[in-house]
Amino acid sequence: MTTASLQESEAGGVVGAGKLTDGIHLVVDALKLNEVDAIYGVVGIPITDLARLAQASGIRYIGFRHESAAGHAAAAAGFLTKKPGICLTVSAPGFLNGLVALANATVNCFPMVQISGSSERHLVDLQRGDYEEMDQLAAARQFAKAAYRVHRAEDIGRGVARAIRTAVSGRPGGVYLDIPAAVLGEVIDADLGAASLWQVVDPAPRQVPEPSALDRAIELLAGAQRPLVVLGKGAAYAQADDEIRQFVELTGVPYLPMSMAKGLLPDDHPQSVASTRSLALRRADVVMLVGARLNWLLGHGDAPQWNPDAKFIQVDIASTELDSNQPIAAPLVGDVGSVMQALIERTKPGQITVPTQWRDELSARSAANVDKMAKRLKAAETAHPMKFLGALQAIRDVLAENPQAYVVNEGANALDLARNTIGMRVPRHRLDSGTWGVMGIGMGFAIAAAVESGDPVVAIEGDSAFGFSGMEIETICRYNLPVVTVVLNNSGVYRGDDASPSGDPAPTALRARHDVMITAFGGKGYRATTPEEVTAALREALALRQPALIDCVIDPTDGTESGNIAHLNPKGITVQR
Repeated sequence: MTTASLQESEAGGVVGAGKLTDGIHLVVDALKLNEVDAIYGVVGIPITDLARLAQASGIRYIGFRHESAAGHAAAAAGFLTKKPGICLTVSAPGFLNGLVALANATVNCFPMVQISGSSERHLVDLQRGDYEEMDQLAAARQFAKAAYRVHRAEDIGRGVARAIRTAVSGRPGGVYLDIPAAVLGEVIDADLGAASLWQVVDPAPRQVPEPSALDRAIELLAGAQRPLVVLGKGAAYAQADDEIRQFVELTGVPYLPMSMAKGLLPDDHPQSVASTRSLALRRADVVMLVGARLNWLLGHGDAPQWNPDAKFIQVDIASTELDSNQPIAAPLVGDVGSVMQALIERTKPGQITVPTQWRDELSARSAANVDKMAKRLKAAETAHPMKFLGALQAIRDVLAENPQAYVVNEGANALDLARNTIGMRVPRHRLDSGTWGVMGIGMGFAIAAAVESGDPVVAIEGDSAFGFSGMEIETICRYNLPVVTVVLNNSGVYRGDDASPSGDPAPTALRARHDVMITAFGGKGYRATTPEEVTAALREALALRQPALIDCVIDPTDGTESGNIAHLNPKGITVQR
């Protein structure tokens, strides 16, 4: 299909006077019919014309420099909108690059569809050595929620519908849709093509919990001496903000927000125990998990991190998640919004109360921890060279002036310290490395937040983490997105002061002037060596609402090996530094 024919046929996908259409037009028409308004991808054989036609048809196409970043953007779009984010890639190597993000979306329960062109089956299956030959469907199946291949143009509508429904129904996840080049170029009757498309109806219907399950959970909470609610990113994804807040405040139960659930209730809410997490987990006797899983981020629910006698209530749309790590005494299977609304309606006034002794114990420890953190922040204010905490409290104060700004955060120390320093007041405005702890999500997540919301984004990056997707600042500049990237640059992975026994740099050593890098693409670069300079640069950059990068020069000795998860390092013979 030539560019000229695309331009002639962009309305309705009809080619020429014979009323014919092709696979490329059918893909675009199917996406538009299902209200897809943005595609994230990297063009090349065989999907370049598909991207051109999508753009000409009114779908916004955001072209990236690497498929992994495009996929992360699509996944973040899915989290923010509850509609599958669409990633478009070429075959084989491009498909594999996108597969990292597809797998990450599946682990994090973000709805996403990766559409990839592929080589011809009659060549791939006989391993004849075709251009970018690969059995992509077989590769994708083990990393995605589901994988489908379209063999005929007349099945494109069915394939798109299947992918969209699968991505958002039940527990959301990543879906792969394979469309060989021959199918994209296949020409069929336009009326037959139009009749083969349909819009998915109610792809994620409500799932209401059983009344007996509600009564069991309420009874367990009512009898608790030290109850606790844990809010996970599934609670944020549900967009049931009012129901969650109403239930927490109605019962008075203390709550712990996981990092991407921050902002469902303001971080300074009196029932928040974020500042005394360890005590809350260790002492709670009844724990209600709302859109949270007892995976490694919650120590699998094991002692000594948890009370060994704790009883668990779990709200999850997937019954297969229950009992995955600990016995679930009161399972509540259903979508978060429906479950929370049903709990509110079924709980009698005063039925669930929180003993004063438990509230006082948490409050006392929280006050002590807040005081301890305040002293650390105070010491960091004047430290030279600048410490992580010095830069982060400057960022915190400017963000407090801009509550509409999204925060994207990745790294080791950059992630751990930012999560504990920067409070959130608005739901779904914090996106980070998530369940897998993947590095490289930063620029893709930031781009998606800016595209989907139109609001400013501040991406707080460790210098190592930034390197995984740093070239995407060109994408940010090309589309003139209001993204400010703040690189906490301590010249190393974890820290930059490792010595090397050879003539080469140490394995953890890095060196870059990131502020100079963005100027090559037309953005605004800043270099900050003090908290005051960080404040001034970030305030100015947010006011400009243009692409900017602040390179924060951090003391190379500041940082902890592996951040807060150093205990996951193997305990062998100590390597000399």
